[in-house]
Amino acid sequence: MRPVGSDMDFSQSNLFGYIEDLQELTIIERPVRRSLKTPEEIERLTVDEELSDIERAVYLLSSGQDIQGTSVVANLPVLMRQNPAETLRRVVPKIREVLHVAGVEMQLTAAVSFLTVLQEESVSIHTYSHSFLHIILQNLEHRDTGVSNAWLETLLAVIEALPKETVRHEILNPLVSKAQLSQTLQSRLVSCKIMGKLANKFEAHIIKREILPLVKSLCQDVEYEVRTCMCRQLEHIAQGIGTELTKTVVLPELVELARDEDSSVRLAAFETLVNLLDMFDADDRSQTVLPLVKSFCEKSFKADESILVSLSFHLGKLCNGLYGIFTPEQHLRFLEFYKKLSTLGLQQENGHNDNQLQLQTLEQEKKYISVRKNCAYNFPAMIVFVDPKNFHLELYSIFFCLCHDPEVPVRYTMAISFYEVAKLLNPGVYAIHKELVTLLQDESLEVLDALVGHLPEILELMTNGGENNGSESKLLSIPDLIPALTTAEQRAAASLKWRTHEKLLQKYACLPHILSSDQIYYRFLHRMLTIILTNNVLPVQKAAARTLCVYLRYNRKQEQRHEVIQKLIEQLGQGKSYWNRLRFLDTCEFIMELFSKSFFCKYFFLPLLELTHDPVANVRMKLCYLLPKVKSTLKIPTDKHLLQQLELCVRKLLCQEKDKDVLTIVKKTLLELDRMEMSVDAEQLEKEKQQNEGRSTSINDKMFEKKRRDSKTSSVLAKSVTLSVPGSSSGTSVGKEDKKSKLVRSQSFNTQALHPKYSNIDKCPNKSSATGYTSSLSGMGKSCMLSFSDDSFRSHSTGNSGNTAFPSSSSRNLFNSVDQKNNGNKDSQSRKMSIQEVERKRLSFKSRCTVPK
Repeated sequence: MRPVGSDMDFSQSNLFGYIEDLQELTIIERPVRRSLKTPEEIERLTVDEELSDIERAVYLLSSGQDIQGTSVVANLPVLMRQNPAETLRRVVPKIREVLHVAGVEMQLTAAVSFLTVLQEESVSIHTYSHSFLHIILQNLEHRDTGVSNAWLETLLAVIEALPKETVRHEILNPLVSKAQLSQTLQSRLVSCKIMGKLANKFEAHIIKREILPLVKSLCQDVEYEVRTCMCRQLEHIAQGIGTELTKTVVLPELVELARDEDSSVRLAAFETLVNLLDMFDADDRSQTVLPLVKSFCEKSFKADESILVSLSFHLGKLCNGLYGIFTPEQHLRFLEFYKKLSTLGLQQENGHNDNQLQLQTLEQEKKYISVRKNCAYNFPAMIVFVDPKNFHLELYSIFFCLCHDPEVPVRYTMAISFYEVAKLLNPGVYAIHKELVTLLQDESLEVLDALVGHLPEILELMTNGGENNGSESKLLSIPDLIPALTTAEQRAAASLKWRTHEKLLQKYACLPHILSSDQIYYRFLHRMLTIILTNNVLPVQKAAARTLCVYLRYNRKQEQRHEVIQKLIEQLGQGKSYWNRLRFLDTCEFIMELFSKSFFCKYFFLPLLELTHDPVANVRMKLCYLLPKVKSTLKIPTDKHLLQQLELCVRKLLCQEKDKDVLTIVKKTLLELDRMEMSVDAEQLEKEKQQNEGRSTSINDKMFEKKRRDSKTSSVLAKSVTLSVPGSSSGTSVGKEDKKSKLVRSQSFNTQALHPKYSNIDKCPNKSSATGYTSSLSGMGKSCMLSFSDDSFRSHSTGNSGNTAFPSSSSRNLFNSVDQKNNGNKDSQSRKMSIQEVERKRLSFKSRCTVPK
């Protein structure tokens, strides 16, 4: 072995030498492993694997060792679930035999297993009582106290489920003999507890006839353990027999037990009296209970300090229960007694002990700490006792002492009850604001943890429910609040108790309701961002992130908001550490929870999607889990462009992702995204609907106007045709003008009927032969047939400016094509009538317009 010096050489030449030395040390210090079982013992513990569960259990209970039998007993509930009939027939009798000689471990295991079978209701209660009840009763008086108590707990649970007749025959009747003085101490103690349970099982007359005589006998037992046990069961018996029998039977027994020679019996009697105060009338309280309580209080400091702890614990309930019968002098005496207990064991401000007591023993010091802790527990009850209006005069000094007590358990209890005190004092809660600051700055994190539980409610009462709830600044109500809150957070952050730190940060989310926006921004908001960036505990970081989002939610200054948002994006979303980018995703999740959808889409949607290109797979994976929530923030049609960006990112992930785990999550997320229904922006849709309706209305108006002009033109043409009479006496010039006007009207009508693509025209000569007119009119007739036969087509064939020619072939082709198109839509009969009528008018017009030779 080489000596290890202060200067060790870790060069490669010496490194292997040190490794060899370490290996030698390992060999030397390695413990020698010995076989735990001999081959013979292993052979005895080996069981045939082909045996069924029931057969294996029977074999192990019959010939196995204790540890194997205990294993079978522990497995009894499983056997009962699998095969209850065979288990009851073969296994339970074997367990009954084995328990006679079983050790403590198997006995305790059996008690628990029997109780489990009862609770699981594997069999009916009748079957259970037939198979298990006798085994429980046989082992009830085991010589080991722990075993006896375990079987007793099982029996008490069974009594609640058993029918009354079974309980009466199997338990109550044997109880008469078991409670006799001739029985063992353990038997009588068990009888006391069973009678307390039976009091709620039977009617009052049965209890009076069969149970109360046994109760009186056990209350006068020669052993103080039996008297104490029976005294504590009197509360249950009183509830079973009612008020009248309690007054005549139970109260006299309690009075006698309260004067017992043993302190434990007196303590049990005192606690039972306090618990039964509601069942006593005013006379019983003033004539019987109050003198006993006064006697307890007087003796507690002198001869019976054992009752001090219990007395301090029940004092609040006792004072309020006897409040109506106290005289002013008695009221003041009990208040002074409470004050004395609250400072028990403490030095006074002058530096001397209250009674110049000698040095206290350690046991006394623990007792005094328990007394002061109980006084702190009862402080809210004492406020009710003195009335909240008198708090500052009567109890504030005690409240101050308890909040500044040197022992942590006392201050811890005050921190727990601080909220109750604040509720009782409202609106005078401002009187205890200094103690709130003191507890926030307490050196013990246990005290801080206890106070933080109701911190939001306490602060709200302090700022809004107190006397200073006017228009003044919130900060003025508790001047030292902000330093105390920051100190508490820093102390929690510096400790290893991260759960306390997490809880504190979660509760600090209430501060926007307490402090102004600027106070939060400059004193708390940036601290939350620092915690997110620097703390190493994930729950703490998440708590800080959510609280920061709450602060941002209530901040109304746009410059401050934009600054925080920019820092979140740059320092978290675009941070160098992947851990910070993961926290950015957590922050985005909180933003979606606390803010509107439009806010998230405006500031965080695109920065979040940029993380689809993150080089770390865990970041991309977390983003994929978040995408359904991200899509739920979009509204259609407002966020169409964002939806396109989201789809593009998912498509890229699906096509380019190389990590198989991320790709699996992308595919699952894609299916979920496809199933999602998009939110609809009703307001935007309504605007677009109105715009579309406006466009359609304008188009319809134009179409209607064109139809109206077409119909007007048709009516004018019809009139002009009917007004011309053959053989008119008008002059030649007038006739020519009529001809020209009629021809122009016909040309105009024909122009209206043609589609724009057929509107390329050639001007007609002014002087035309009859043949020219006939050809033009023939084209006009065909145009008329087109306009009359297809109104829908006419709406599309609005004429353009310019002159129109009437080529017969073009008109014929156009008519034929439109006629074919509308062949299935128009009624054939009406179409024939229209054609005939137009043809008739055309021939008539032709005959009138022929130029005479």
